[in-house]
Amino acid sequence: MSEDRPPLGGKAGRDHERPDRPHWEVPWPEGIQPGSWTPERAALAMAFVAAIRKTGSLMQLMMQAAADRIGINATDLNCLNILSFSGQLTAGELAKATGLTTASITGVVDRLEEAGFVHRERDAIDRRRVVVHLDTARALATIGPVFGPMLGAWQRMTDQYTDDQLRLIVAFYGQVEGVISDHLARIREHET
Repeated sequence: MSEDRPPLGGKAGRDHERPDRPHWEVPWPEGIQPGSWTPERAALAMAFVAAIRKTGSLMQLMMQAAADRIGINATDLNCLNILSFSGQLTAGELAKATGLTTASITGVVDRLEEAGFVHRERDAIDRRRVVVHLDTARALATIGPVFGPMLGAWQRMTDQYTDDQLRLIVAFYGQVEGVISDHLARIREHET
């Protein structure tokens, strides 16, 4: 291992100090670290990347566990999550947002409609378009109890930050979302 690279696992998230959490070793690829970094900066950069990766993995596991609890699949739950931001999308918009084909979205909407989470309507202006509407009351009654405790914990976390700190955190997550969206688009471009 290079002298200027932190040890694998580092102190990213301090998981090594929490016996209730797994200790994840984090590989740091050669050639990533700029030569001007100090060992402390390299350790911080690795902890930063590790935290994002761990959060992504844990969110994926959380979504799967929540989908299992609710009785739908993870793809359908993700579509409900996307729909929850606006309350309605056309089937084509939902397909674009998820990267699924329109045929796959038809299956998703069929299942969600059968479960009572959504209903379809023909667009009043363009009858060829189908608008998928979220049944907010049904979603809150069924999905709310599964995610409510986590959302409450996140809300309580905000109490420890100033408004300026929260603005920084929100801006940070906006940047993370942009990086992921760009990377997702790049991967999808290579699929076709």
